[in-house]
Amino acid sequence: MKSLYKSKFLLLGMVALSLQSCFVAKEYKRPENIIPEQNLYRTDALPQDSLNMAEVSWKEMFTDPVLESYIERGLQNNLDVRIAIQQIIAAEAYVKQGKAGFLPTLGVTGQVTHQELSKNSQLGSFLNGTSDQFEVTGNLSWEADIWGKIRSNKRAFEATYLQSVAAHQAIKTRLIANIATNYYQLLALDEQKRITETTIETRQKGLETTQALKEAGNVTEVGVKQTEAQLYTAKSILIDINNEIRLLENSLSILLGEAPQNIQRGILDDQEITTDLEVGVPMQLLKNRPDLIAAEYNLVNAFELTNVARSSFYPSLRLTATGGFQSIDIDKLFSVNSLFATLVGSLTEPIFNGRKIRTQYEVAQSQKEQAALNFEKSLLNAGKEVSDALYNYKASTDKIDVKSLEYQAYSDATGYSEELLKNGYANYLEVLTARQNALSSQLDLVNARFNQLKSVVDLYRALGGGWR
Repeated sequence: MKSLYKSKFLLLGMVALSLQSCFVAKEYKRPENIIPEQNLYRTDALPQDSLNMAEVSWKEMFTDPVLESYIERGLQNNLDVRIAIQQIIAAEAYVKQGKAGFLPTLGVTGQVTHQELSKNSQLGSFLNGTSDQFEVTGNLSWEADIWGKIRSNKRAFEATYLQSVAAHQAIKTRLIANIATNYYQLLALDEQKRITETTIETRQKGLETTQALKEAGNVTEVGVKQTEAQLYTAKSILIDINNEIRLLENSLSILLGEAPQNIQRGILDDQEITTDLEVGVPMQLLKNRPDLIAAEYNLVNAFELTNVARSSFYPSLRLTATGGFQSIDIDKLFSVNSLFATLVGSLTEPIFNGRKIRTQYEVAQSQKEQAALNFEKSLLNAGKEVSDALYNYKASTDKIDVKSLEYQAYSDATGYSEELLKNGYANYLEVLTARQNALSSQLDLVNARFNQLKSVVDLYRALGGGWR
């Protein structure tokens, strides 16, 4: 009898193995031509070789010790970073579940059954109208991974875990860039505040001079009022700058994972980024940019789930064993005569199930295509961000040169016009115009210096720097 059972299970296994040749879970391969052949970065400003500034640690990238301390605090306390860590922990639990899919399931059940039987029935008359049964049962079940379903599920969980790790790295990259940008913007606002305060002092003295010139008959009351209006304009600019500083300090505090507070900082003139601007080649984005890494793992996950959906079309082989102790007397429950066991082998092939399997497969295929398109879209967007940062860096660098010359010209014009006015050779409107243009040009020059620093930070983030 035992040899007969063995032959049946052997035959069942041979049938399953013969069907396996019809289907094997496919292996993931990165889509071909995912990197466009044209220049993804659209720039000739920098040579593209194997050197890449993204591989430089943020501690080497940013040399201001105050900024470094803020980045360190942000990486430790930022709430988005901490949320991402919890997502990694959750994904890791699913990975462990996927690995356990190859193991059999085991459950133990204790049960007591009491029945009130009809005394006029055959069984009731024999048992005097009542029946008690005590039972301890163990259930063991195992499914053979013939079609790679369990393996594909395991790989899908692993891809989700690695995607969560990459997402955590992407958050760190964005966080570092945002902290550095906000810090540099605060320094720029501090410089603009200093310039505006100096301008207010100068215009206050200018107002006194204008009033003296009016008394001397060199200017009219209109000139006095225009000078007074320029003083109020500078004070209004100072109010806006102070407000921007407070709002930016609040934003930076949140990035640090702390309550809004005063932010200690250095000065704009001391800021210098000495790292060479090396962009590398486009293919390096796939290993440096965490968001691209996450997008590809999302594609891997969708690909493996397609394998899982496809395997549902094929029969499943399951072995089930049930055994334990069963007795009508509790004191005899664990005796040898109370033992029982059942072994079942089943091969189940779905035929009609309301099109659920077909729908599941078609949805999985569609989601895989969506993931592939999102992967390609993320890559193209990454190339655009690199290109944008390069153009912004060049534009801001050129603008610094031009604005420096412009400010010098307006500054000279202001000095000349004031001397001419004192000697009665210039119109006071020329003095007012020169002063206003000089202030605007000086504030624009500070903005250009900030944009240059910001474009370097943007390039560093766009290339995938910061998470190492």
